Amino acid sequence: MARKKIVFIIVEGPSDDTALGLLFNRFYQNKQVYIQILHRDITTENGVNPSNIISSVCNEIKTYAKANHLNSSHFHEIIHITDTDGAFINNESIIEDNAIANICYSETEIRTPNKSNIESRNQQKSANLTKLSSCSQIWGIPYHIFYMSCNLDHVLYNKLNSSDEEKENDAFLFAKQYKDNIPGFTAFISQSDFSVPGSYSDTWKYIKEYLHSLERHTNLGLCFLQEENGENPS
Repeated sequence: MARKKIVFIIVEGPSDDTALGLLFNRFYQNKQVYIQILHRDITTENGVNPSNIISSVCNEIKTYAKANHLNSSHFHEIIHITDTDGAFINNESIIEDNAIANICYSETEIRTPNKSNIESRNQQKSANLTKLSSCSQIWGIPYHIFYMSCNLDHVLYNKLNSSDEEKENDAFLFAKQYKDNIPGFTAFISQSDFSVPGSYSDTWKYIKEYLHSLERHTNLGLCFLQEENGENPS
């Protein structure tokens, strides 16, 4: 029997895997799904910039491949899921607030005790996301990056500023809700009012405009539509 091709899915944190891992496995029944949890945001990591962001992502794939005696031919595609974190908003929408201890997101602004740090983070993250969204292959494997705006909790549960415990609880309930209803999940992610329509490039152009990277939007639905139709999301 031929070995199943691998769908390599990159997420930032464990609650992302809790929410989506089982659903991806059930959607890609004829593929082997592997979830790579980074435990960090690779687009804001120290020293990562548009000149090396692609190689940084590639290293994650090659490390997994080497550990499992695989090569690029064993992979079907790479799906990278990222939060936007308001990375594309203008600096006027970043408000310094010394009365708070942590970053606080809303759909109109970011409040933070250190405005300059968020400005620098956004500059780095937006440049890296622009580079990644223009990349169609990594290590010869089809690659696409899909966004959750402002973050995964915002898109899936319509919540912002959740604690780690809340994230994990909501993720468990979300997976439980859809684990036996994959068509319902794909309809939710691709046909809701927060699902950005258009081509892959159109959706990335949209998220960069105005306050969209703080608002509730995602283009993840394209991932499922292209697989069902056998098409490239670009």
